Amino acid sequence: MSAGGKRGSRAKDGTRKLKVRVKTGKNRSLSSKLWLERQLNDPYVARAKREGYRSRSAFKLIEIDDKHRVLKGGARVVDLGAAPGGWSQVAAKRTRAPGKGRVIAIDVLAIEAIDGVEFLQLDFLDPAAPGRLKEMLAGPADVVLSDMAANTTGHRKTDHLKIMALVEAAAEFAREVLAPGGVFLAKVLQGGTEASLLAALRRDFASVKHVKPAASRADSAELYLLASGYRG
Repeated sequence: MSAGGKRGSRAKDGTRKLKVRVKTGKNRSLSSKLWLERQLNDPYVARAKREGYRSRSAFKLIEIDDKHRVLKGGARVVDLGAAPGGWSQVAAKRTRAPGKGRVIAIDVLAIEAIDGVEFLQLDFLDPAAPGRLKEMLAGPADVVLSDMAANTTGHRKTDHLKIMALVEAAAEFAREVLAPGGVFLAKVLQGGTEASLLAALRRDFASVKHVKPAASRADSAELYLLASGYRG
């Protein structure tokens, strides 16, 4: 990694904050330079390293749960597309798994072991996935989480349609495995084509709302869809 230096600014308390600047080298594009600069200067990235979380997205779930109480002690939680495991780490801590809660992480990618988390290496779109999950839990789940995002193309409308298709599939999975009163939390993108999804969720859940935690970057189009009180 080659940094081009640091530029300072003043924090509210008068201390000087240093901002890392990255050089654009022969093998580094402008987009990768900007991404790297953002990572190096992101306080949530640094905090994740300090606190042992595998991704900065862990703080999105922490902030949502602090406000909306999604993860209760003893809850049975399913984390779809869980790799690298930041949300599963939070879920295990907050449900007090193992022992009281249960957390099952599902992904097509292998995940390094996480304390309190059981891993199922499987595509959640596999027709057998809901049955295997309920068999592992010996019953339905209380919470289904999805921080998944489809691979982007750079075309905003196409990317929005891809992630909405993924969210709709996750919602269908949630309907198959959730217990009455259960919660579904999933990442979506602003774009205006989710009206049909919202209408369907409102038929099946007592409350459906959009939430945007502080850890979600202000310039990002991402939101989280929180559906609670599954009617079963």
